Amino acid sequence: MSERTKTRHTTTTPGTGYGRVSTESMRAIVESSGRRRSFWQQLALIGPAFVAGAWQFGPGNLTTAVQAGSGYQYTLIWVVVVSTVLMIFLTDMSVRLGIKSPVSLISSIKDHLGTPVGVLAGIGVFLITLMFSVGNAVGAGLGLSMLLGGAPIMWTVICTVAVAALLLFRNVYRVIEKVLVVAVAAMSVAFILSAFIANPDWVSAASGLIPTAPDGAWLLIVALVGTNFSVNAAFYTSYGTKERGRTEEQYRDVTIVDTIPGIVAPGIMTSLVIVVAAAVLGSTGEAAATIVALAGIFEPLAGPIGSTLFALGFFGAAFSSMIANATAGGTMLSDGLGRGASSGSKTAKIVSGSILAFGVAVALIFQQAPVQLIVIAQALTVLVAPLLAVLIIVMANRRSLMGEMRNRWWQNVLGVVGLVSVVALSVRLVISLTGG
Repeated sequence: MSERTKTRHTTTTPGTGYGRVSTESMRAIVESSGRRRSFWQQLALIGPAFVAGAWQFGPGNLTTAVQAGSGYQYTLIWVVVVSTVLMIFLTDMSVRLGIKSPVSLISSIKDHLGTPVGVLAGIGVFLITLMFSVGNAVGAGLGLSMLLGGAPIMWTVICTVAVAALLLFRNVYRVIEKVLVVAVAAMSVAFILSAFIANPDWVSAASGLIPTAPDGAWLLIVALVGTNFSVNAAFYTSYGTKERGRTEEQYRDVTIVDTIPGIVAPGIMTSLVIVVAAAVLGSTGEAAATIVALAGIFEPLAGPIGSTLFALGFFGAAFSSMIANATAGGTMLSDGLGRGASSGSKTAKIVSGSILAFGVAVALIFQQAPVQLIVIAQALTVLVAPLLAVLIIVMANRRSLMGEMRNRWWQNVLGVVGLVSVVALSVRLVISLTGG
């Protein structure tokens, strides 16, 4: 264990200390009790959770949501709702870890649980980002192909090169954060308008909150969980929180203006996509299997140009997720290997490039069924997610690290529920893929 994790509180005041409130926290409370942050100061706290949300709402999320609505109408909305609630609590744990840890999350894992565990965490995140990179690469190519014509794979290569160039910026996290917050806001408006113009059956949509698992829907359920309960996105939030220098004093405001809305926004968008797809395409009883069929969800909103709007949204989701995915995978594997926890490190950029290259390579090899490829790639992420969920929960309970910000019992209950759910779906996916 490193020296930085051995520090203890040496000065306390009455009513403070382990298990109560630390001296530092008490001082912060006293100093901040008389002042409130202005509206603009609170807006400045928006960032890390919205990056996680943009990462969640990529082409895989959009594709699986349209397939869920077109193939099973409103019956799978509950999956998104439950996944979003669990995602909020796991992201909150990661935010608190980013605030309290004197170093990055993976470095803290090495200090508290051993170097091999930290390395394994970095590799785990990297493997998940490889799976996400496939959907991002395919999605970006399909979106631009609909907009501008030409072969999707050509646009996949062009988008990959553009993202690689963007990652060369020195202060890459700040650039990415601004791009993704704007992208999430724009997509939110489009999907909210679509949901109301499509005039869905809201009573039937509400019935979708009751958990059911239709025959043949398990792969979609696993894929929906893999994108909406995105453990690796939650994991990476601690890095954004640390990079933005969030403090314990800011925690409450961060929760209100960033953590909750940043995770709820993509959850609402995904649910609305299911609702729109059910209203527009659900009468066929078959899941939309092509990009053209997926684009049909925007026809009620914009008529003939609906497919153009869909293509813009699909490309935006893919491109924004491509940036966040490559950055996160590069940063955390670099950290796991002990080569630096910054997205600007040489190792992080090399790893980010390899993630982008993997997505292009798989897109080149499997060009015949791109929509199904996206769904399968999203589903495969749940095979590694349990490891990361365990590490977040364990670290958020470390008294020596977290002090009074460690998990409460109810946070642990929800964390374990999420972990058990992901493990169960992982088992179910293996059984499905092996023909069991």
